[in-house]
Amino acid sequence: MKRNPRKVKWTKAYRRLHGKDMTQDSTFEFERKRNRPERYDRNLAENTLKAIKKIDKISSDRQKHHISTRLNTGKVKKRKEARNELNQSIHMIKAPSALKEDSSLTLPKIKVKVSQTLAEENQPMEE
Repeated sequence: MKRNPRKVKWTKAYRRLHGKDMTQDSTFEFERKRNRPERYDRNLAENTLKAIKKIDKISSDRQKHHISTRLNTGKVKKRKEARNELNQSIHMIKAPSALKEDSSLTLPKIKVKVSQTLAEENQPMEE
């Protein structure tokens, strides 16, 4: 169907492009396919099997960390949206008269300083 794999959500290319999967990790270097034949050596094979177990553990730990950091950003965003919604519709939960009497029911207001550049202030409006 000639679809672009970066736009199809279930492909590896999409997942890597949109930060769903890890893209750069030193453990990926060990998983590369090698086509050069090696002469069998018992010690080398034994050490390789030990290293594979260590690398699997390291990569799984890194994937868990990657997933947890991705989930944490979502939690922060949801909390922020919930707080904004609560600020906007607090009157539905408590009566306005109750809010005026008890200041602990309202969330504290945050003041933000907005600065304008001099160039914007002195420019006349264009028609």
